[in-house]
Amino acid sequence: QVQLVESGGGSVQPGGSLRLSCAASINIFSLYDMGWYRQAPGKQRELVATITSRGSTNYADSVKGRFIISRDNAKNTLYMQMNALKPEDTAVYYCKASRQMFKLFEYWGQGTQVTVSS
Repeated sequence: QVQLVESGGGSVQPGGSLRLSCAASINIFSLYDMGWYRQAPGKQRELVATITSRGSTNYADSVKGRFIISRDNAKNTLYMQMNALKPEDTAVYYCKASRQMFKLFEYWGQGTQVTVSS
């Protein structure tokens, strides 16, 4: 049973920082591509950042230079350091794990709320 559990969300003022974590109960975590996605009220879920099993990263233009995605394969944990937060970063943030084998396997966490407001 694969389980992804996000933590680290909360309320912060504009310009502040948060660090999200995603603890994965998953076999051979290191073989999975991982990503952070977010969904704001009334909007579709969107990609924020991804990191492949080999460590290559990709970011949405809106967060480049402010967010940093990383992973610790020894701890089966995905992270995202979020700096210089803006009100438009307010959303529920989700962790996703994916791996292409004989078919594509994808797993999602339950999400963690991030609110940026003065």
